[in-house]
Amino acid sequence: MDAFFKLIAAGPMFFVSAWLLMIFAGIVGSDVGIQPFGYVTSMVVTIGLWLVLAPAIAAVGRGGAGKSRQACS
Repeated sequence: MDAFFKLIAAGPMFFVSAWLLMIFAGIVGSDVGIQPFGYVTSMVVTIGLWLVLAPAIAAVGRGGAGKSRQACS
């Protein structure tokens, strides 16, 4: 049941993440050399980032459970 609530909490965080990306792209745009972009473009970029980073975060979060960790000699 805990996973269900984590999934529900991720929904609003998507919109907040997209909004923050749009704001920070506008702030550092001239320094980085990009044009500021709108909220819809920010949502597309956020979806892409989440799709790339979610499996990596899940793999790190698992931490190799079930495998014995041995020191390399």
